[in-house]
Amino acid sequence: MALVPFPGPQSGAMKLPHDEEEETPGGKMSFLEHLDEFRKRLVYSCISIAVGVCATFWWIDSIFNFLMAPTRAALPPGVKLVYTQPGEAFSLYITIALIAGVVVAAPFIMFQVWLFIAPGLYQHEKKLAIPFVLLTTIGFLSGAAFNHYVAFPYLIVFFGTFNSSDLVFMPKLEDVFGLYTQMLLGMGIVFQMPAIVYFLARMRLITAKFLISQFKYAFLLIFVIAAVITPTGDMMTQTIFAAPMVGLYILSIAIAWMVKPKPLLAHQSVDEP
Repeated sequence: MALVPFPGPQSGAMKLPHDEEEETPGGKMSFLEHLDEFRKRLVYSCISIAVGVCATFWWIDSIFNFLMAPTRAALPPGVKLVYTQPGEAFSLYITIALIAGVVVAAPFIMFQVWLFIAPGLYQHEKKLAIPFVLLTTIGFLSGAAFNHYVAFPYLIVFFGTFNSSDLVFMPKLEDVFGLYTQMLLGMGIVFQMPAIVYFLARMRLITAKFLISQFKYAFLLIFVIAAVITPTGDMMTQTIFAAPMVGLYILSIAIAWMVKPKPLLAHQSVDEP
């Protein structure tokens, strides 16, 4: 006896072709195919970074002055940044151009990351490509801006308070920029929290209620993470990293609440024919 396809949720009903297309992830890939896909996305990302480096190197002096502005403002009168190695300033310019190239290429890099993970997602999850690229890019730029205008200047001012008649604060160029870069990357990662929560909530893996119930554990974990990623290891820098993480966690609760599925619509979809 031939089976007749019937589009119903009950067990044993045959799925129509379009249902199978919507409810199953992309085609399966072998391990070697995954490696080849990863290599391709990595090559494209490196090319975009190279293009970004070449484009930003034309404005390297302006970028350097912009990045060093918080440090210069915090230095005592008459004190300048110093460098002690012959090629230190030149290598710093190259590093700045590389970082600027990564920032410029960030949207394209995030898109390549999405293309790498998209084959393992369901069809309706692939529609989150644009929000993924947009939110992750906004998160990284927000973290970079917070570091440049708030966290790093406050930290440099704190270190400069120890300047006295017996102690002269003369920071080394490479050390200052190394600290700035580490804090920039750290804040860029920290500010991805709302984007991660958004996608986990859309996929119904977490809820606002769950985040609220785990707040005390999250608060402790935030300070542990801050202690691990803090470049200098002092309590002041740890607090500077932990404070925005707590605020972002509260913001993530609001995001998870806004994207939660509507109970009324879910009830109607089950009971109504």
